[in-house]
Amino acid sequence: MADGWIILDKPAGLSSAQAVGRVRRLYGKIKAGHGGTLDPLATGVLPIALGEATKTVAYVMDGQKSYRFSVRFGEARTTDDAEGEVTETSDIRPSDEAIRQALPGFIGPIDQVPPAFSALKVAGQRAYALARAGRAPDLAPRRVEIHQLALVERPDQDHAILEMDCGKGTYVRSVARDLGRALGTVAHAGWLRRTRSGPFSEADAISLVNLEALGHSPPPFEPLRPVLAALADIPALAVSGTDAALLKQGRPVKLPDAVLAQLTASTICATAEGRPVALVRLAEGSLAPVRVFNL
Repeated sequence: MADGWIILDKPAGLSSAQAVGRVRRLYGKIKAGHGGTLDPLATGVLPIALGEATKTVAYVMDGQKSYRFSVRFGEARTTDDAEGEVTETSDIRPSDEAIRQALPGFIGPIDQVPPAFSALKVAGQRAYALARAGRAPDLAPRRVEIHQLALVERPDQDHAILEMDCGKGTYVRSVARDLGRALGTVAHAGWLRRTRSGPFSEADAISLVNLEALGHSPPPFEPLRPVLAALADIPALAVSGTDAALLKQGRPVKLPDAVLAQLTASTICATAEGRPVALVRLAEGSLAPVRVFNL
């Protein structure tokens, strides 16, 4: 059974769910999930968890994301990207300096209104389903955090290319839309590429074409990364075989005071013989299992 991560370089035209399905079929239709949705028009890093790695998906989804994307000035669209219909136009094109002066207003914790065509649920229905039915929902602003946003290229007056580092839940399409408004014009996201998701970057990614060509290749060509690859920011603690057995049974393990004094993180990955045993939390001097790995 395959347990680990495939870091897919998702092609345009494929939804995240479709990409997961394609990878899952290669590995025997086992349990699978992804570490953060990419729109069909977007490309780039889509971490896909297989088997026991699905228990670590939340840690990738909560990690920082990085994007490179284009902003198309002069057109507002229903979807806030190139897929939608044009709803408004403007002849105003901002200068490079105006763009740079506007960007600091988007950095830090900000309130952002998600695109109407998004996967958010409204009264049990996806927002994009309501929008397609002509009932676009009035979505409330959500607090997100953008750590870095920079203008890196200006191919022509209609387009600007930006790079962004941000936290969970940030919509690039909303950034493009709102930047246009801040500059006295309208805009939408042209193309979008995710360059990092949590601990995984473009350097880790493999294209779907290459992945399907490899099939089940033996090392060193096996593209499957270990379950622990998603837990780079979580400290590991080696435990004995006896303690590992207790944790796998869902039972807490008492720790010596000397070991407890060295532990500062609230979540720890307990390992035995280099393999993950369980994600644990400190509770009353013991390690309490939260998620147990069957590896």
